[in-house]
Amino acid sequence: MKQAPNHLLEIIEPIVEGLGYECVGVEYNSHPKHGFLRIFIDTPNGVNMEDCTKVSHQVSGALDVEDPIIGEYNLEVSSPGMERPLFTIKHFEQFIGQQACVNLFKPVEGRRKITAIIKSVEDNTVYLEEEGQIYKIPFLAMSKARLEPDYSI
Repeated sequence: MKQAPNHLLEIIEPIVEGLGYECVGVEYNSHPKHGFLRIFIDTPNGVNMEDCTKVSHQVSGALDVEDPIIGEYNLEVSSPGMERPLFTIKHFEQFIGQQACVNLFKPVEGRRKITAIIKSVEDNTVYLEEEGQIYKIPFLAMSKARLEPDYSI
């Protein structure tokens, strides 16, 4: 998954969790002029702008002190939203029965993008079902994944 490097996670996760939030995941894109660091936070009751601001201030202060990122970047803190990104194998386990959109580094059965129901998870492999066909996807083969909500309800 497109998770931030460990040296950033080691700084960010304890701060987020220490403030009482779940650190759903952290995306990092290093670019000399347009880099970004995006932190997804959540609680059982959801998050609001005040929560995001609180986390942003705390993380920003720690990053200013530690200075782990070379160059400029924008810091964003947000809720994972309805199209929640899936960063870990545990996220897939948590959302069995729901639809996910998964992008792959290399094609699996001729597909690089699969939108299907999460059927099960076994030994770092996610089983997705689309129209009766089961796709066996190794977690490490995924470049990006997110929930695909059903807006027709």
